[in-house]
Amino acid sequence: MLALDWWWAMGLLPLPLLARQLLAADKQSGTAIAVPLVNRYWTSQAGSRPASARLTGLGVWLFWAALVAAASRPFWLDDAISRNQSGRDLMLAVDISGSMSETDMTIDSKTASRLDVLKLVVEKFIERRRGDRLGLILFGSKAYNYVPLTFDLDTLKTLLLDVSTGLAGRHTAIGDAIGIALKSIREQEAEHRVMILITDGSNTAGFENPVLAAAAAAHQGLTIYTIGVGSDIETLSRSYGARNIPTGIALNEKILQQIAAVSGGRYFRAASLDQLEQIYLALDQLEPVEHLYQTHRPRKELFVWPLSAALALGIVLVVATLRQSQPSETS
Repeated sequence: MLALDWWWAMGLLPLPLLARQLLAADKQSGTAIAVPLVNRYWTSQAGSRPASARLTGLGVWLFWAALVAAASRPFWLDDAISRNQSGRDLMLAVDISGSMSETDMTIDSKTASRLDVLKLVVEKFIERRRGDRLGLILFGSKAYNYVPLTFDLDTLKTLLLDVSTGLAGRHTAIGDAIGIALKSIREQEAEHRVMILITDGSNTAGFENPVLAAAAAAHQGLTIYTIGVGSDIETLSRSYGARNIPTGIALNEKILQQIAAVSGGRYFRAASLDQLEQIYLALDQLEPVEHLYQTHRPRKELFVWPLSAALALGIVLVVATLRQSQPSETS
């Protein structure tokens, strides 16, 4: 749809007619005013002007009309476009403690660290949440709000893929991560608040008890889904020996199950690609994307077209005037 920002500027269109009448009246009064271009094309009788002069006069009118059209700021409004916006905010809490560097997992039958599997889990999950608003919390010995809630999932995914273990300390503060997520989401107006906690499940640092933190989060309407990406004690004992397993690297599924249970969520185990796929499908069903529809109408400014036309006509008129004045100067 074509529209004008300053439609009142179109009232300037008849201004040359008014100027023509005033100049004609002034000429009849005997006042000597030398306006060569105006006198040549406006004050003469139409029948006494040559064809070239009439054509140039038409060009002058078109020049003025183009200037007025540009001054009125024309623009084009396209049809309304709907934009999908999720009604849910999801915080991803990702464990980057020292134990996440353990290479006790596999991807495509190849040995991989827990962090590699974690990145695969989160990357695939992010791809499935287009339209949602996601945030990213990194935690080790301390928890940090690394990426605030955003619709820019590509940037969030890029930042996640760049993290490495040990950036937040060597230990694991699961309870603090829950507290940071609750504080971040509590300030939002989303109806449904969700946290995805991905860790090896051993809480070895922080001031918050993770189960108590999860219970407090549940009272604030925050649902927590937990994903364990480590190996259990039985698996690690085959590598380290039953008495030589380092503190804090064994997957503590019990605490992750408790966190999910008290907050109304669910616990998942991520040990293979097949299990990862089941996690994606389950989360998509448990937390479907709910869209709100916002519409806007794209706007395209058009004033450049009449302005360009006026500039071109102005150049043509100047050239034509110079060419018409040359014979009279040589005679």
